[in-house]
Amino acid sequence: MAVKYVSGVGKRKTSIARVYLVRDGKGAITINHRTLEDYFKRPTSRMVVEQPLNLTQTLGKVDIRVTVVGGGLSGQAGAIRHGITHALLNMDPEFRSILKASSLITRDARIKERKKYGLRSARARFQFSKR
Repeated sequence: MAVKYVSGVGKRKTSIARVYLVRDGKGAITINHRTLEDYFKRPTSRMVVEQPLNLTQTLGKVDIRVTVVGGGLSGQAGAIRHGITHALLNMDPEFRSILKASSLITRDARIKERKKYGLRSARARFQFSKR
């Protein structure tokens, strides 16, 4: 018996997304029990989420259920994209060359740098006064 779904985990900034991809679906994307259009109001965020599906021509052929926590909406969209990419790779390893060419496999490691003691922010110093 074949497995009904494959999963993948994606991360971006402080967001973590668990993605479950159902093989023979109708194209429904559910994020935290809400539809894609209801969760992401911005069309750019929706485009980011659908990017790996458009590249592999699987948009409308698989159902996706996502649980995402942490961060803001932009980081969550990136985490979901990363998770969908990993789920697609688990479903069909032949997608690797297509997704790697668009650099979707690599995690975007840019996160906010921590504030250091004695400084105003991560790198900005307080104004120096000679006298």
